[in-house]
Amino acid sequence: MNLYKLLLRPVLFSFDPERIHHFITRMLRFIFRIPGCRAIAKNRYRVQDPSLVRKVSGLTFANPVGLAAGFDKNAELVDELECLGFGFIEIGTVTPEPQDGNPKPRMFRLPADKALINRMGFNNQGRKVIHDHLRNRKSKLIIGGNIGKNKHTPNEDSYKDYELCFRELFDVVDYYAVNVSSPNTPGLRALQEREPLTKMLAQLQALNRELSVKLNLPVRPVFLKIAPDLDQSQLDDIIAVVLDTKLAGIIATNTTISRAGLRTDPKEIERFGNGGVSGKPVTKISTEIIRYISSKSAGRFSIIGVGGIHSPEDALEKIQAGASLVQLYTGFIYEGPGLIKRINKSLLRSI
Repeated sequence: MNLYKLLLRPVLFSFDPERIHHFITRMLRFIFRIPGCRAIAKNRYRVQDPSLVRKVSGLTFANPVGLAAGFDKNAELVDELECLGFGFIEIGTVTPEPQDGNPKPRMFRLPADKALINRMGFNNQGRKVIHDHLRNRKSKLIIGGNIGKNKHTPNEDSYKDYELCFRELFDVVDYYAVNVSSPNTPGLRALQEREPLTKMLAQLQALNRELSVKLNLPVRPVFLKIAPDLDQSQLDDIIAVVLDTKLAGIIATNTTISRAGLRTDPKEIERFGNGGVSGKPVTKISTEIIRYISSKSAGRFSIIGVGGIHSPEDALEKIQAGASLVQLYTGFIYEGPGLIKRINKSLLRSI
């Protein structure tokens, strides 16, 4: 019996999504300060088995199930979230300077679709504060740094923002996710076009090598996070860019701007307004994109699959389509922390 879905979720879903998220954040920090609670959580949720270990882009992941960017934007919960069984956590999106994001309300639930709409707008405490949070963590969990640009930075100067974040986080993250696919920062998705994207990623890779020598640390794997709304020609360009700039791989996919096929009342969706849809409506398209990228690239780089994973079957489909690792966000909110364990147990049974 899933007690989270039966008892806890109805209570949580009766409050504003963003307010309850901050409440849960505070509660997790409080609970895990109580002696013995970390051990209890690890015993309940964590699955440890050598068969779950994944070596991807030179990094060793305890298991292939990660937390997607957006949940722990400011890297405040890394130690607590490790206790729930994640194999890695992606923090951010991090911008150079702190920013409040878009006006509230900016997150909405679509229970009929097992989905969320958000237009958060890269709200975060900025690169320096987040660096300090990561520097002070106790966990050795693999951490990805999802980086973006500040809202008011012109696109022609956006590479400067990405470089500032890259430089600041180099000694505290294990890999980078370059986010050019959020629909909630004006003009951001234009950076997915081949010419500006190639130029920016080449500059980041040069900085990667420079910082590796300067700080005597390994070169960091760099992943590109893409939108699910790209057509086949655009995907072909993305694949070419990743190969040309020798990235570690692609994170597929971010939220969608499409409203097609939603069960929620159209008037309700119109009332919610703009934003990216995550959850079950993205399950199929993200898996199809993973399959296409994997086939077209002939496995020459790694893929992290994200989008609508609400069950072990959803995760397995993405792995079978070509993903080396998977990430949860909306499924974690709808299904609860037990989903991580169920996916890892299912992976063990499939071996």
